[in-house]
Amino acid sequence: MSIQKRLLLIYTIIFSAAFFLASLIVYWLPSNQLLAEIDRALTALADEVRPENTILVPGGIFRITIPQDLATLETASTFMMIISVDGDVLARSNNLVGYNDYLDPDGRRTDKKFSLVRHGDTLLRVLTAPIILDSQGEQRIVGHLQVARLLDTYESFNRLIFIALLIGLGAAAASLVLAVGLTPSLFKPLDDIATVARQITKADDLGRRVPDTGRTDEIGDLARAFNQTLERLERLFQTQQRLLADVSHELRTPLTAVRGNIDLMRRMNKADPESLAIVQEEVDRMTRLVGDLLLLARADAGGQPLQMTPIELDDLFFEVYRKVRVLSSAVTVTVVSIDQVCILGDADRLKQLFIILIDNALKYTPEGGEVRLSLSKTDLWARVLISDTGIGIPDEDQPHIFDRFYRVDKARSRSQGGSGLGLSIAKWIVKAHGGEIYVTSEVGKGTTFAIALPVLVDQTAVESDDETESTRPGRRLLGATLRRRA
Repeated sequence: MSIQKRLLLIYTIIFSAAFFLASLIVYWLPSNQLLAEIDRALTALADEVRPENTILVPGGIFRITIPQDLATLETASTFMMIISVDGDVLARSNNLVGYNDYLDPDGRRTDKKFSLVRHGDTLLRVLTAPIILDSQGEQRIVGHLQVARLLDTYESFNRLIFIALLIGLGAAAASLVLAVGLTPSLFKPLDDIATVARQITKADDLGRRVPDTGRTDEIGDLARAFNQTLERLERLFQTQQRLLADVSHELRTPLTAVRGNIDLMRRMNKADPESLAIVQEEVDRMTRLVGDLLLLARADAGGQPLQMTPIELDDLFFEVYRKVRVLSSAVTVTVVSIDQVCILGDADRLKQLFIILIDNALKYTPEGGEVRLSLSKTDLWARVLISDTGIGIPDEDQPHIFDRFYRVDKARSRSQGGSGLGLSIAKWIVKAHGGEIYVTSEVGKGTTFAIALPVLVDQTAVESDDETESTRPGRRLLGATLRRRA
């Protein structure tokens, strides 16, 4: 059974049970309460005729004294009569003059009895109580007292209750019909979601989307969330396809070179040093590619932990600077400014981050250009800027440069040994440290990578008051660099 039918069934059962219970309460409780009030009034009226006011006379006849207010009942709603044990009407209230029947023909018993008696169009509530006298130590019934009250208001009340119940039943039926009519439209987005899911399964097309009706309820949220999930899956699927194609292409090129050089050496029947160097270069390139892919795969799976320790980022920054400034004699690497900053991070990964970005800047900066490095502290953030005067990145390529295997100039990148994974790794390192990385670039003028990393608020863990110049090689090197520039 579908959810829609189950909900309709559950709704019908609950509503019917609630309506039935409410109807019982509405119908029986007020009616019984009203009858109880009438019965109490009749009992009080019958109690006015007390046994001590009754006198038994010879011949089985008894004489009873009735209070004046009871003997002269003339209202149209309350009646009283006294019946002998033989069935003769001995007395009746004034409003029963000319009425020769009993108020309740079947009520004469040995105990009290309340009855609903209809006389023509009139409904009476009748109490019949036996009149008991002690005769020589023995109790005997000498007659019966009947008191009654009209139930016109009671009947009117019951009619109103019945009409109200009919109206309630009609409203319940209308609400059920309305629920049956509206439920399919409410569940239509779920049917659409199921239809789209089946179409995606059959056609293997993640480009399909559930129609957005603009609803703001839970089903509308579900439809939008489903579309977002499909969009993400489509993007991941496309990334996977592109990744497989790029990896195949990246590995095919060095493998082709390795195979060609091996065939050449086999034909020459000797190991050619130049061919061996090419083979070694291509093997190293494949090794780097596989290593980068393994790193990103572990990072995606959460299996690449970081060794987070307090780090003097300015010292680490200068350590990287000393290594990269000798990589290219044709491009000048300069530290523009630096602040003392302490962060919580993985020293090896941060070195890898800076080397990737500086190496990328050196590759795309022509001879005679300059790469500028700076480290500053703003509020609770350490900000690293790596700028170059290189070829720049077109605006349409900037949103994609951190994608895996994405290249602005594929031929240039491949010829320079790049795998297209460096910036992806750099972004992962920054994100793993809780930071952000941005890029701004202008074609022909250069590119700037900006990194923001959270600083360690309590720097006393890595600093001491007796720190000397010998323990701060970074600041000594900065001073030398700035003096050379001056």
